[in-house]
Amino acid sequence: MPTTINKIGVIGAGAWGTALSKHLAEKGLEVRLWAYEHDVVNAINTSHENPVFLKDVPLPSNLTATSSLVDAVNGCDGVVLAVPSHITRSVLHQLAPYISEPLPFVCATKGIEETTAKLMTQVMEDELSPSMHRSFMVLSGPSFASEFSMRKPTAVCLAGSDEQLVRQFQGALMTPVFRVYADTDVIGVQLGGALKNVMALAAGVIDGLALGLNARAALITRGLAEIIRLGAAMGADPRTFYGLSGVGDLVLTCTGTLSRNHSVGVRLGQGEKLEAILAGMQAVAEGVRTARAALILARRYQIDMPIIQEINAVLYDDKSCRKAVTDLMERDAKSEKGWT
Repeated sequence: MPTTINKIGVIGAGAWGTALSKHLAEKGLEVRLWAYEHDVVNAINTSHENPVFLKDVPLPSNLTATSSLVDAVNGCDGVVLAVPSHITRSVLHQLAPYISEPLPFVCATKGIEETTAKLMTQVMEDELSPSMHRSFMVLSGPSFASEFSMRKPTAVCLAGSDEQLVRQFQGALMTPVFRVYADTDVIGVQLGGALKNVMALAAGVIDGLALGLNARAALITRGLAEIIRLGAAMGADPRTFYGLSGVGDLVLTCTGTLSRNHSVGVRLGQGEKLEAILAGMQAVAEGVRTARAALILARRYQIDMPIIQEINAVLYDDKSCRKAVTDLMERDAKSEKGWT
């Protein structure tokens, strides 16, 4: 493991990957950013901007882009993984042959693999050497890339099983405008970051139907209850979900106008079809795919997750948004105590 952190490879030049690269470069680290799109690589290296995914944000000159995975990780002290969840396995599979020794990995992807319902660190364990597994970390919390890239105050959580390594990367990431808290609950931090995207779709539906602030607050609260139930069943610490990677990210994504997932939900609530919405989007709304994975997990662990069930019905069974809300409201009476 590195004694000092001087060079970082960032895999994925979407808004969040680019914003993190900018942040690390401004701290004085040498940053190599991998992008799939050749026009993105050219724009970053020639005009120091990413007009496709992070428009109108100047990027520092010590941030360079590449379309070569081997160049992105060669000689690095650590890797930040920030690709969409549905291509994570493929990218890691291509990357694995170029890693000759244990290398710290910080996963900044907020999603669950759609077909297997595996968390991102579980996908990483499948594709990367067992000697690296203890060096996996996850970064999550309420963090819109556009605000973060403008140096607006942001606080997140970094979780990993190797506490010394987490502390080292916590120090490498922190600045006066970016506060990073350390944690060990890798499962809980990932679940909070992934499932809040699904709840944001549902909150967007509420807003698209113009059902009011009472309804949105209820959706967020009951959504948190579902996340906690599943997290506890999967071995997470329930307290994690009251932190930045849980309720912090949930509230931001369910209420913030910059949320892609919330925006998709609003348009669904207003009557647009999912296919048409996604066809016009450049960036990924992770909640659309994660919804399916969440339903698989709910059934696997026999956890009651009615919001997850209804948003899946809206997304994939052509159920009307208004009918989904009605069915949620007309469920049998229950006790709130104990998150039942």
